[in-house]
Amino acid sequence: MIEIPSDLHPDLVPLAFLLGNWAGAGVSDFPGAEKCNFGQEVTFSHDGRDFLEYVSHTWVLDDAGKQVRPLETETGYWRIDKDRKVEVVMARDQGVIEIWYGELADQKPQIDLVTDAVARTAASGPYSGGKRLYGYVKSDLMWVGEKATPEVELRPYMSAHLKKVVTPEEVAEMARNLPDMPDDGIAFFK
Repeated sequence: MIEIPSDLHPDLVPLAFLLGNWAGAGVSDFPGAEKCNFGQEVTFSHDGRDFLEYVSHTWVLDDAGKQVRPLETETGYWRIDKDRKVEVVMARDQGVIEIWYGELADQKPQIDLVTDAVARTAASGPYSGGKRLYGYVKSDLMWVGEKATPEVELRPYMSAHLKKVVTPEEVAEMARNLPDMPDDGIAFFK
């Protein structure tokens, strides 16, 4: 279920499905880079202004699913206009800053993004642009990213399946708002 916080900026209501803490795993595969499974934690938050704050941390997983080392960190800001056009400003720990533009699909929580501008530091690896697709599917957040470099044409390089993480504070709030249930709890489901 998608909840819309009462203090969410009205312009951001179409992006409310992104809000929260998400965690899961995915796969990374790009020519010239290590192919690996990765874990990911993503947070989309807001402070009442007209943007969502985005933070993503990924790390390489071993065959047992244990964290081996950090893979990539991204931070950014997401906005949407009245025509469902989405813009994202993102910085990566690898020395890349991107501006993404896209659109929220009609009648479904899905966002297609394409890079419009890329700036790189001298220390960053080759990168010329990308595409991303984010979708809210059966209460999960899924995404796939495509990447291009001067040597490699645009192709998929990362994808992940993330589940909503419930914090202890959220559990306590849910418990406070539960309706009175009979002692056996069974009548609640009738």
